[in-house]
Amino acid sequence: MKASAVVAGGLSVTNIPLTSMANSSVDDVIKVALIGCGGRGTGAAAQALSVKQNVKLVAMADAFRDRIDSCYKNLTSDKPSESKTAIKSRVDVPEENKFVGFDGYKQAIALADVVILTTPPGFRPIHFEEAVRQGKHVFMEKPVATDAPGIRRVLDAAEEAKKKNLKVVVGLQRHYQKSYLETYKRVIDEGMIGEIVSARCYWNNDGVWVNERKPGQTEMEYQMRNWYYFVWLCGDHICEQHIHNIDVVNWFKGGYPTEAVGIGGRQVRTDKKFGEIYDHHVVEFKYADGMILNSQCRHQPGTVSDVSEHLVGTKGRATEGRIYDLKGNSIWRHKGEGDINPYQEEHNVLFDCIVNNKPINDAYNGAMSTMTSILGRMATYSGKRIKMEDALKSEINLMPDRYAWDAMPKTLPDKDGWYQIPQPGKAKVV
Repeated sequence: MKASAVVAGGLSVTNIPLTSMANSSVDDVIKVALIGCGGRGTGAAAQALSVKQNVKLVAMADAFRDRIDSCYKNLTSDKPSESKTAIKSRVDVPEENKFVGFDGYKQAIALADVVILTTPPGFRPIHFEEAVRQGKHVFMEKPVATDAPGIRRVLDAAEEAKKKNLKVVVGLQRHYQKSYLETYKRVIDEGMIGEIVSARCYWNNDGVWVNERKPGQTEMEYQMRNWYYFVWLCGDHICEQHIHNIDVVNWFKGGYPTEAVGIGGRQVRTDKKFGEIYDHHVVEFKYADGMILNSQCRHQPGTVSDVSEHLVGTKGRATEGRIYDLKGNSIWRHKGEGDINPYQEEHNVLFDCIVNNKPINDAYNGAMSTMTSILGRMATYSGKRIKMEDALKSEINLMPDRYAWDAMPKTLPDKDGWYQIPQPGKAKVV
């Protein structure tokens, strides 16, 4: 953990010829494929095309053609800005390199040196597996799976990536954010708050978008268009968003919880358009040494907004960019000088490691912090105390048996369009 923090914080980006790059094409252009062309994919592609190395986007893939078209238009628009012009000049995706459908990712990956994986999270394991099989470097968004079988696939692929010397960055961008790195240095390396004895973290806000059902959509298309509200695609918001906060505590703690217990439900988002996920989760995670992390996430409009992490030590308290003594006096504050956008920095680091053949592989931590979020979801859905070792062994596979527009997801509505909501005390999660 410490080593990865130092690497992420200490690299500089230099325009070095690609001849030193492992597993690259023979010319000096780093070829990039984008798998998943929604809003996050568009942003990630723009950030990859903004690095100092010689990079070109050469292929795009998505289940939906309109997503590819919208993303391509956004990346190549003539908005008057220097950065936008630079990005446009690095987009070289002819029509034959735009792949639509469930299997298009394989063809797009084959054309690239680096793959950006930004589809809904449920697809991440199979896409990461394929990228590693083809020997490609990877940037993949979090979370990296939505169930335990998916996590195991990512862990196996992470080992293969290591053997092949592939560079992997996961979009847990706080690991690349200067305020967090500086806080980590003072809390862990310098011991300013002493031994960490407890923690709490939050992702509480109004919630996100919703795409309502349209006439003529198959069940598969509807769920994929409205993917945030189906567990096989999103993992519930404890995985899709709150993973960021949980991951920070894991990072500073230097490990992962051994068990969890919690409560959750649907109190506000009760309409059928909200699929099957909860609108709040409250989880108590326990670590091997007995430390407790109290975790909250809530999507309820009109309520208090709080996205943060807090550590309590034997000598003080810490949160992002701030450290206090036990009496509440501020003893250190990050000033924000020279900070780089962490969403950009994670791409800067990835491409620098590729060009200069430096080791980087976030996949293990990405998988285990995702699994921590899944563990929390298992605890809230079931109302039971769940051990990490049992959760990791779970054979409950949420993914469809096949991927096609006429295929049926495992979660289906009743005759009135309502989806079954996990009921604590009855829901089977392991």
